[in-house]
Amino acid sequence: MHPSPIQHCNLCGAAVEHRVPQGDTHVRAVCTACAHIQYENPRNIVGTLPVWERRVLLCRRAIEPRLGLWTLPAGFMELHETSEQGALRETLEEAGARVELEGLYSVVNVLPVSQVYLLYRARLLEPRWEPGEETLEAALFAEHEVPWERIAFRAVAETLRRYFDEQRAGRGWALQAFDIA
Repeated sequence: MHPSPIQHCNLCGAAVEHRVPQGDTHVRAVCTACAHIQYENPRNIVGTLPVWERRVLLCRRAIEPRLGLWTLPAGFMELHETSEQGALRETLEEAGARVELEGLYSVVNVLPVSQVYLLYRARLLEPRWEPGEETLEAALFAEHEVPWERIAFRAVAETLRRYFDEQRAGRGWALQAFDIA
């Protein structure tokens, strides 16, 4: 178990203690003053695998972490949006690309950082994009053009490998679900 960084209640500001609340099965941050329980849950990363004529649109990051490395257009899901809405928003924000979602493609549990990637198959509506504030550049890549040694995240690299494996084998899209420990 990872130690919790929570030290104070987000409701009243009092100190918390880390214990298993009654009726629970996990250690939680419990306020010593108002008994509010603060839950820590995985963070959802939503995005797309945008394709135009069997080439994938990648973005080179203008921000940390992994400044200057390549990734799929993706980011943290916001409150009050669906995963589909978040994937479309992130694709527009990071790549300035308009896409049509074609279904969930990749579910990746990144255990060391408690993240869950939800990446959607997407068809670029036209071969146009405009990098956003968090992107240095965006470009289409065939498999042999992908800068594999400069891919920012293992979840993205593995998703790309699986996509290109399917394409080479002539298989259609299939949901990919895997863990990164």
